[in-house]
Amino acid sequence: MTGAIPLSAVLEALVLGYLLGSIPFGLFFAFASGAGDVRKIGSGNIGATNVLRTGKKWAAAATLLFDGFKGAAAVLVARMLLPPGCEIFAALAAVLGHIFPVWLGFKGGKGVATFFGVTIALYWPAGLLAAATWLVAALIWRISSLSALVAIALSPLYFFLLGRHGYAPLAALLAALIFFTHRENIRRLLSGEEPRIGSKGAKSK
Repeated sequence: MTGAIPLSAVLEALVLGYLLGSIPFGLFFAFASGAGDVRKIGSGNIGATNVLRTGKKWAAAATLLFDGFKGAAAVLVARMLLPPGCEIFAALAAVLGHIFPVWLGFKGGKGVATFFGVTIALYWPAGLLAAATWLVAALIWRISSLSALVAIALSPLYFFLLGRHGYAPLAALLAALIFFTHRENIRRLLSGEEPRIGSKGAKSK
């Protein structure tokens, strides 16, 4: 990531990332499973956790996988086709596209799976550390949103400690964005009302 990046390349990376990130896989898989419009269920967002509330586990798993894949694809395609450093802009735009998809009136998911996808694609050791952090936190507290927030908050540190200093500011920015999308979850966590994994609580992630 040396030298100035042409503005045209930055714009291309942003468009690429946004278009990939805005693909509403949760909506597609919910309809394909026969569950209907996932936006009318649970929390109303298009992420994997809300798709799971339809009872269609395969649709939720597919949503999780493809939401992560689209983030990774944005980074990898930008890295292959555009100047070095453009993958940062593609990663940012992919998460923004998932959260604010133009096709759905800018009302999408909360960005967790797409965040993990871009993190793994940017530098897989840092991404795997973040994923492992989620798993450990989930085993301890059994709260999906809390596990995600802990893992995402630590991701800038992982990039920094592993020598990928240029990616740490991006991870910090994305962490702040995802904390914002989880503001209701944070409120419920503070009040002790956030559902645990496997429970039938209302509007979690």
